[in-house]
Amino acid sequence: MPRLLLRCLLLCCLASCLALLAGCPKSASKGSALDEAKYAYSAAIRWGDFEGAWNLVDPEYRTAHPLTDIDFSRYKQVQISGYREKGMAIQPSGEIIRDIEIGVINRNTLTERTVLYREHWRYDETAKTWWLDTGLPDLWQGE
Repeated sequence: MPRLLLRCLLLCCLASCLALLAGCPKSASKGSALDEAKYAYSAAIRWGDFEGAWNLVDPEYRTAHPLTDIDFSRYKQVQISGYREKGMAIQPSGEIIRDIEIGVINRNTLTERTVLYREHWRYDETAKTWWLDTGLPDLWQGE
């Protein structure tokens, strides 16, 4: 009986160790970092969190093209009904270009339209992160 108890205890300890190891953070590769950045950005856009999406834009771009409170208030006038990747290309420089189709609903008129948008992602070796260097989408193109 004591042997069985010892084996059960050992099995429980082993299972606990494996569970802890499964939860340990792994070093993120450049590809998985890109997937995480794309997912975070697309989720922010889909949920109308344009301030959050703005934080994923290259800091140099944000400094050169600052957005005001009025700019952000324009984004509150729309609701996103869809965000679909239509294509992706890897440039020789390592930059990623994604063509995106965004469904936009005007909250005032309740009319829906589609906006095409091209994202340019670049990897920052120093920060070990991907930055969007094209800014937020222009949801009013053609108006």
